[in-house]
Amino acid sequence: MTTHVLAQNEFGEYYAKYIALATDDDIITGLEKNRDMTLKFIGSLTEAQLNYAYAEGKWTIKEILVHLIDSERVFSYRALRFARFDNTNLPGYEHNDYVVQSDANIRSIEAIMEEYKAVRNATIALFKNLNDKALQFIGTANGAPISVRALGFIIIGHERHHSSIIRERYL
Repeated sequence: MTTHVLAQNEFGEYYAKYIALATDDDIITGLEKNRDMTLKFIGSLTEAQLNYAYAEGKWTIKEILVHLIDSERVFSYRALRFARFDNTNLPGYEHNDYVVQSDANIRSIEAIMEEYKAVRNATIALFKNLNDKALQFIGTANGAPISVRALGFIIIGHERHHSSIIRERYL
């Protein structure tokens, strides 16, 4: 299944930019491809690069990585709830507040990447075990409709979005 099968009612307009970045990958392939590329890319960076922010008030690369981890957890949790046909309107979250509390800059890159791999592998396992009916279920998060499969593509596209920002503005 690729992003081409998503209907417009499966996600809010805010997420369209992330879904567009998921290209033609199916969810599992996209998650695995991102994981492998991110591990290789981040492994090539120096500690100085990882702690660099390109402007006042911007996140460091370490903070971006922890933001990706936190966001993936939130999106995966939503996917799990909706895959179990939970109709609860799930609340949004303020990602800037999460970054402030993450202590990313005092953590080792090894610890961050260990957490990244664990979260990504758990996300892959979740999506590998969802049937078509579960993937197509549409729930409500932050007041907007979102399908389980759209959440998978959002995770992929969100990471690609931040990878592009790192390459364009940080290196």
